[in-house]
Amino acid sequence: MTGTSPGALAGVRVVDFGHYLTGPLAALMLADQGADVIHVDRPGAGPGDADAFLNRNKRRIALDLKAPAEVGVARELIRRADVLIENFRPGVMDRLGLGWAELREVNPRLVYCSLPGFAAADPRAGVPGWEGVIAAATGNCRIRAGYVPAGWDPARPTYSSIPVASNFAAFCGAFAIVAGLTSRHRTGRGDRIEVPLYNAMFEAIGGSGAYPTARGLQPERAIRANGSGTYRCADGRYVQFNPIGATTRFLTWFLDAAGVGEWARDGLTDRPRMDREPHLRDLLEKRLTALFLSRPALEWEELAGAAGVPLAMVRTTREWLDSEHARATGEVVVVDDPVLGPTAMPGSPVWLSRTPAVPARTRSLPDGDRAEILAELALPVVRPPEGESGLPYQGRKVLDLTQILAGPSAGRILAEFGADVVKVNVPQRWVGAHGFVNRGKRTVLLDVKSSQGQQVLWRLIDEADMLTHNFPGRTADTYGLGYQHVRARRPDIVYVSVGCYARGGPWSDRRGYETQGQAATGIMARTGGDGPPAVFGPYNVLDYGTGTMAAFAAALGLYHLETTGVGQHVHTSLTQTGLYQQGWLMPHPASGPGPEALGPSPWQRYYQAADGWFYMGATEEQSRQVPDLADAFREADVSDWVERLAAAGVAAHPVTSLADLMTDPRARALGLSVDQVSEEVGPVVMPGLAISVEGNPPRLGEAVRRPGADGRDVLAEIGLGEAADTLARTWAIQLDALPPGWNHF
Repeated sequence: MTGTSPGALAGVRVVDFGHYLTGPLAALMLADQGADVIHVDRPGAGPGDADAFLNRNKRRIALDLKAPAEVGVARELIRRADVLIENFRPGVMDRLGLGWAELREVNPRLVYCSLPGFAAADPRAGVPGWEGVIAAATGNCRIRAGYVPAGWDPARPTYSSIPVASNFAAFCGAFAIVAGLTSRHRTGRGDRIEVPLYNAMFEAIGGSGAYPTARGLQPERAIRANGSGTYRCADGRYVQFNPIGATTRFLTWFLDAAGVGEWARDGLTDRPRMDREPHLRDLLEKRLTALFLSRPALEWEELAGAAGVPLAMVRTTREWLDSEHARATGEVVVVDDPVLGPTAMPGSPVWLSRTPAVPARTRSLPDGDRAEILAELALPVVRPPEGESGLPYQGRKVLDLTQILAGPSAGRILAEFGADVVKVNVPQRWVGAHGFVNRGKRTVLLDVKSSQGQQVLWRLIDEADMLTHNFPGRTADTYGLGYQHVRARRPDIVYVSVGCYARGGPWSDRRGYETQGQAATGIMARTGGDGPPAVFGPYNVLDYGTGTMAAFAAALGLYHLETTGVGQHVHTSLTQTGLYQQGWLMPHPASGPGPEALGPSPWQRYYQAADGWFYMGATEEQSRQVPDLADAFREADVSDWVERLAAAGVAAHPVTSLADLMTDPRARALGLSVDQVSEEVGPVVMPGLAISVEGNPPRLGEAVRRPGADGRDVLAEIGLGEAADTLARTWAIQLDALPPGWNHF
């Protein structure tokens, strides 16, 4: 597109006090979008290999924050900054004289983002937030239903090298910072953001933690609909096949393309019949198992891609880094690192048409930009005047056409930050995960394919500041809803698209879900270790991660709109998020430890006590004081060991089930597990808000509406109230006998 300029955040100054992963990753997401990020290192700290990824596109200075003169330099950097990012335990920055209470007096425009392990208000605030500790605290240490090895003890935890909590905190933090900058543009005032790793996990948990109170949390179930599963092929490789949906169309397309369409005569594409006769589901899986063994995995992948079916070959992370699609789209970039040489790593996780990400620039080494940074401290500081307050997206209207989990989650997050979101779903269909992902939105059931439905849709577009969709490939164009169509009528709109694969490569039009994103990017291979590949974790880390990433892309688009009045097309994908979930493991993306792993070392691992399991997180120095206690740990209860280890300054946390987590008094007190009311099923329990903002807090969505419940009101707002019944009779819109939004087992 003509008229592009690198970086939606050009001119924004960020001081990054982050360490380990969360802070540096959030700052990287801003740096890639043009922000001038200054990373503060500890003197003498040696950078690890992940440093090449986490600190590209940044400038660096080393400061000893225990030395008064160096703290003075830090304060002067902050006085000139727009954003500060830190991920110390609560209270550390205050003790250094760099806490929010002091700094907002120095720089009232500062957006201050804290990313600790546990919140300052959490009784565990002093517990070091090691990734394994947070995983234990949030139940993120279970094997996915359907991939549990034979004979597995369900009480036994499993350790993953993918740092889910750290990643989600970074994703949420980066979004909240851009939202804060948008609000500051209007008000002139900064704010304090807090996204603890523990809290961020509730964004990852998502709809898995939502349930009607009377029914309680239901057991996890394997996805087997329409023959979904992981299958071994003729060459010993695997494919992940996921023909889910409201109909069996994907399964039918695949069977026809494979030359076995006659299976339909046996009832194997008749979903209602398979639900009534479970043996047909078993028969389908048996036949698919034999069918996939007849050809190599890559051949099945090409066949399914041509047929429009969600299927991906299970690759290693290295294979995806080297893939044509990842390289062509910029999902993977190669940086000539000063230590490692040419190094492949994740590119920007989002794509923007008018303000593309800045080219990946090799990292500076620690303190490499000191002279330049210090020289800039002599420049004057300009403070624009203050204005009116309000949530960042108050007054903004979003038309949300997305389905399933990722896209709708982005719309929910925008609603929490003030947007008026109208959610459009197809009439006469159950709306999956509606209670959580569409909380806080107004809901309409509209047939966007029909001519009457299109007329309503365009009226809604005329009123919107943003349109979001996750139509696969060129489907939006076939509906007349491609960016070029919408921009012609609304040149200032922010147009958000979400896909399985990144834009601009040979796979851009292919369909896929969470499991295809995991298969393609190496997560399934990593999770399986030396055994068969397995879908990762109990939670949908790509769906909900991409939802947060789409919200980040949308926030960049809205920030650009707020500051320039110009709209643009923004995009993100499951595979981009999949690589970012593994970014910490670059540039040596070996396979994972497998389900049997309990941790990376004796001082960072799960241990079994007399009555259950817990995770111990110690430093290597502390480990010298902690001998091999595996046998001793079995002689006392979990609570005893957690208390004893805490007294010794060692982090530990019991392994917590999801059911216990959602009723935990600490999660309830922090607003992370909340009671709400559904029009359909009555009282429900839901995950609350992962992000807190001190001066301008996000809002929890109101009572959960039944799908389509706002149809008449929305029609009236766009001048079509009198046509409501006529539109309903033609099924352009559904106003009565509304479908369910909760599973009914």
